[in-house]
Amino acid sequence: MVSHVVVVGGGLGGLAAAAVAAARGHKVTLLDKNPWLGGKAAVLNLPDPARPGSNQGFRFDMGPTILTVPRVLRRIFAEAGRDQAQDLPLIRLDPQWRCFFEDGTRIDLIEDVAKMAAAMDSFAPGTGQGAGYQRFQAEARRLHEISEKFFFWKSVEGLSDTIDLKSNFDPNTMRDVLALRMGKNVAKIIRGHVPDARLAQMLDHFCQYVGSSPYLAPAVLCSIGDMQASEGIWYPKGGTRAVAEGLANLAASLGADLRPGVEVTGFDIENNAVKAVRTAGGERIACDAVVSNMDAVRTYTELVGGPTGAKVAKKGYEPACSGVVLYLGLRKRYEHLAHHCFVFSRDAEEEFDAIYKRGIPAPDPTAYLAAPSGTDPTVAPEGGEALYVLVHTPWLRPGHDWAKQFAPYRQTILDKLKRTAGMEDIEERIVTESALTPVDIHERYKVLNGAIYGLASHGAWLGAFKPGNRSKRVKGLYLAGGAAHPGPGMPMVMMSGWIAADSLDQDLGGRGMSAAAREAGMPDALRMPLAAE
Repeated sequence: MVSHVVVVGGGLGGLAAAAVAAARGHKVTLLDKNPWLGGKAAVLNLPDPARPGSNQGFRFDMGPTILTVPRVLRRIFAEAGRDQAQDLPLIRLDPQWRCFFEDGTRIDLIEDVAKMAAAMDSFAPGTGQGAGYQRFQAEARRLHEISEKFFFWKSVEGLSDTIDLKSNFDPNTMRDVLALRMGKNVAKIIRGHVPDARLAQMLDHFCQYVGSSPYLAPAVLCSIGDMQASEGIWYPKGGTRAVAEGLANLAASLGADLRPGVEVTGFDIENNAVKAVRTAGGERIACDAVVSNMDAVRTYTELVGGPTGAKVAKKGYEPACSGVVLYLGLRKRYEHLAHHCFVFSRDAEEEFDAIYKRGIPAPDPTAYLAAPSGTDPTVAPEGGEALYVLVHTPWLRPGHDWAKQFAPYRQTILDKLKRTAGMEDIEERIVTESALTPVDIHERYKVLNGAIYGLASHGAWLGAFKPGNRSKRVKGLYLAGGAAHPGPGMPMVMMSGWIAADSLDQDLGGRGMSAAAREAGMPDALRMPLAAE
């Protein structure tokens, strides 16, 4: 008997779950309240005022712009016997980031660890930063290996779900547990190896993939450093939007019924098991399992409701940060920008304290820039740029009024770019623009208090843990997205969808993962060619 799976939300996690569940032989219906699929991986097109009626305007990826750990995508496509490199070609980016500091210095983050170490020694001569970076990356690799062994590709909600200390009380397991450096935060690990304030600030921002403070996030998140060094940063041909479209096309080709513009308002739950979903249009869709790609906390409080929802609300999950995004169409691109850039704040502790502890926008923020026209000329008119600017802000609190706050904070951001990134004439180059505020993000994507990245990864001991993909509270409910395990960031969100689909497939007696899919997602598969480079 074919099982019917309903996926609520068509973000990257939901699309990944739909594709994998369909590839495993389940009947899949995906519903999303928005008129597009892809969630935050949406696209914004702005016309060029200088060329009215022209097809060549400015195209922006609205949400995530950095793709790492591409083997997650490769496994999802391999589930259906497809080759990701053919269906969704990727372009490797190196340097990975260009970094601008308040004192006027610059450095590129290079993929090759030895070359990066040499660049650090040139940047801060005589201080041993390069050797320290190599030690940091060795530690990051160990943490990456442990993450692969204990945390990835399985539903995890707490330490007991991944490490059984009673049955695994052996020297190897204990070495792995000790290597997690539990009780230490990311910033402490980084500065123990790379004390130069500027270079440490650069490495701190691996934590920004998960919307968290390095001063509050657990040491295991240093593993992101090795993920990026060993697996690269990639640009999908056509932009991040191409990932959403590729996953949607994959799911549809496998028979999934994809239905944008349909909002789910609740679940029918009997004997603590989900039996159907209800829509705003009054439809009741019976099912054997539900994958919710909606925020995990809001799934429980708004769709499950009742005592279960109330219990989850009382757990006090902390939202990750929110942000202000500027989409700036420039008549002339800045040749000194790389595809990805960070324009760093004057003081890392001041910035993170403002955002994560005081709950106010940083007075001197770090700005992340995506300037993709050098890689993909189709994003802007010839010579122009579709400049994406993201500044992290606190999640929404009472008293935040972004209708009043936005204009002055936009100016703060532009002043930062002028002062620190050599973009003194940026206001003269802007010919069209749009923006998102935390309020827009909250309403557009149904996230918790405007949090871009779901739940914060805070707590030096257990901060990496999120709600598990297989619900322990409602039978037949599975969770995907940045607010579920293993957390935010493009690859982790797509992995969460894979885990949700794999878990329901196991529970419903499905066919399981193919050998080809298993191989495609293994770290050794990194040696295979991915796409055009």
